[in-house]
Amino acid sequence: MEFLTNLSNGTQFALQLIIVLICLFYGAKKGGIALGMLGGIGLVLIVFGFSVKPGNPATDVIFTILAVVVASATLQASGGLDVMLQIAEKILRKNPKYVSILAPFVTSTLTILCGTGHVVYTVLPIVYDIAIKNGIRPERPMAASSIAAQLGIIASPVSVAVVTLTAFLLNANHHLENFNGYTDLLKITIPSTYIGVLAIGIFSWFRGKDLDKDPEFQERIKDPEFKNYVYGDSTTLLGKKLPMIQWVAMWIFLAAIALVALLGYYSDLRPAWEVKGVMKPLGMTQVIQIFMLLTGSLILIFCKTDASKIGKNEIFRSGMIAMVAVFGISWLANTMFSVHTPMIKEALGAVVTDHPWTYAVMLLLISKLVNSQAAALVAFVPLALGIGVSPAIILAFAPACYGYYILPTYPSDLAAIQFDRSGTTHIGRFVINHSFIIPGLIGVIVSCIAGYIITGLFGYL
Repeated sequence: MEFLTNLSNGTQFALQLIIVLICLFYGAKKGGIALGMLGGIGLVLIVFGFSVKPGNPATDVIFTILAVVVASATLQASGGLDVMLQIAEKILRKNPKYVSILAPFVTSTLTILCGTGHVVYTVLPIVYDIAIKNGIRPERPMAASSIAAQLGIIASPVSVAVVTLTAFLLNANHHLENFNGYTDLLKITIPSTYIGVLAIGIFSWFRGKDLDKDPEFQERIKDPEFKNYVYGDSTTLLGKKLPMIQWVAMWIFLAAIALVALLGYYSDLRPAWEVKGVMKPLGMTQVIQIFMLLTGSLILIFCKTDASKIGKNEIFRSGMIAMVAVFGISWLANTMFSVHTPMIKEALGAVVTDHPWTYAVMLLLISKLVNSQAAALVAFVPLALGIGVSPAIILAFAPACYGYYILPTYPSDLAAIQFDRSGTTHIGRFVINHSFIIPGLIGVIVSCIAGYIITGLFGYL
């Protein structure tokens, strides 16, 4: 289509951006795996219509998602995840009055350990049961738990988002002095994430009306059938004697995470090869992929795990959907933005340089569009580095890659709504006024502020 290629760069960019946005919005509306597949429509239009050379899909990210998801799904199939949940439940039920603060810490910690926020599904029924049986408005811990679980991704040693961001920062043209990678990133993101989670918990403790003072709720439970539905039977793992083999599975998984973190901190422990006269150690992307596959194998072999159950559980299904989404969206974004980087740099470079917080806002919005932290980083960080954003700013505002709570379309948020039988966790009349928007904004903003301060304390800013 010669008439398209003869248009000015600005016009081509505008048309291509419209194509990308249509694919993103329609994909988000259809949900699930559609978001990734619709990237194919955008690629056809941009590559064949505008003769743009195809970019590169984020294969490292995709393969890392695959490896981590397989290991986590194997842990779930083995029953090892039940051990973690039983420990978490003991903590929560021992301190029911503080469930609004403790529950977000539990879900974010599970995410940090497992590398995926989808572990929250199994915690939400327990959180609801503790809240409703103690007269606590379920919306408080339920919404906070869902948000905190996703916020923990950027602080996980085995998350794709952490490995992806580390690789970009290490390969930046203006390398951060004394930033040596993986563990240096976690030194920033782990404390900043937990500070954000604490802020979510404190807000949630006071949000909404107490159930005994909520006239709408009190009116609804006058119906005996509804009251029985709301209070129902207890959901609990307490009192269940879990087989030792499940404990072994959990310890194998945790040992692998500890080993990955150790290899990330001590690069000398990794094998190295000569590249252009310089000895370069094995990258952390490959380390995580290797050890996650190893972890799944060990659990499968030594814990008598039924391999047929691995591909059927929630963690595996959700992970595969995420993998397809990252594949299609990252390929489309890379194809479009790479050819227009010089123009974007000229238009936005000065703005982002003078007002660094605008980088965080842009990343937040892109995250909402692609519904994935790893995909958002893949789509925007290379562009940000290309237009002159300081790697220190990208490091400080790492939590801004979580923005898909803005609209209540993400599976963990929808699950929280479904598990809250009282109806207090809800989507408002105007959609945007839902139970997750304020905890999400508080968590990300506080984490970014904390990240900025901690980054400065480490001397990167």
